[in-house]
Amino acid sequence: MKTFSLGLILTFLVSTGLMATAAPAKAENTPAVSDANHIRVFTADNTDGKITAKTIQAAFEKAGFMVEANNDMTGPFKRDFKEKYYDVYNLMILWKKDTVLNLLEKYPKIGLFSPLSMSIYTAKGKKTISVASLSTAGYAAMTGVPADNAALVSLGKSIEDALKAAMPKGHFETMPYKMKAPQGPLVHEASFKVGGEWEDEKDDLEMKFEGELAPNGFVSPAFVDLNYDLDEHDKDTFSFYDAYSICKIKVIYTVSQKHPEAGALAPCTMYLYKAKNENVIHMGFPTVHKWISALNITDKPSLDVLLDAQDKFEKILAKITGKTTAATPAKVENKMETGKCGKGKCGSK
Repeated sequence: MKTFSLGLILTFLVSTGLMATAAPAKAENTPAVSDANHIRVFTADNTDGKITAKTIQAAFEKAGFMVEANNDMTGPFKRDFKEKYYDVYNLMILWKKDTVLNLLEKYPKIGLFSPLSMSIYTAKGKKTISVASLSTAGYAAMTGVPADNAALVSLGKSIEDALKAAMPKGHFETMPYKMKAPQGPLVHEASFKVGGEWEDEKDDLEMKFEGELAPNGFVSPAFVDLNYDLDEHDKDTFSFYDAYSICKIKVIYTVSQKHPEAGALAPCTMYLYKAKNENVIHMGFPTVHKWISALNITDKPSLDVLLDAQDKFEKILAKITGKTTAATPAKVENKMETGKCGKGKCGSK
């Protein structure tokens, strides 16, 4: 994998804001995809222990998903904080090629969820296993893709089918909260003019960001070159389109204690691209306000760690680029806003 990049640092805010939800309550047999909640949790009895993070990954791969990472976080939690709250806690990062091929050119913000994230977890001593994911309505709200778009509908169905195949006796939980009005911008976007030698300028930005990422405790579990797959299908829209997943163990650990389904949004993804018909590099990433709003975060430890991470990110961005990001204003309402690691594949870092 190449050096940590602009996208990596930019995303580190994203992932810092990624964790947040409350533990699910009673269950239903139908998906919860209303405006009240875009985060949903699919739970199954696992008394015999036959359902694992690996078997769930296999079901998604069989359904056509590219799984870039499926990281067991219980070891890092125990190592860094001397305590863990789950017998199982995995963060799975995945994407679907046909979704990218069908949507990326017209709706480049789909990169916010390419790859997308899920958490797989079992609380200490429990005999169930759960998978948290974002609903189709949630993807539509953030990316501008119409909720009835055939490719987006197909993505949602593929996720549900994979969950049911992996956990045949599972059900969707009824969440014990509703989304609340956001208190800040939900999406940050920024653009930078570049000259004809944009590769050099991009590399220079990457080098500057590299020096700021590690000291702040962020890691990159996955990187995907989405443009590679467009090129393979003779789609010549972008000079490059990079998608980065970033996480910070301290943030995941803190927020997941009360909000295990936060992994539906963490690690988070930041997109970085340049269209061939313009000399501008675009980037976009969610802010922590999106996660606080969508998951109705109220506990002080989670809020503190999320807002601190955002503050640090904004300072790093200003320091390195000399610019601030342009934020998409939040609507004040009780709903969410509407690799080169080898040819589209990537390992962990």
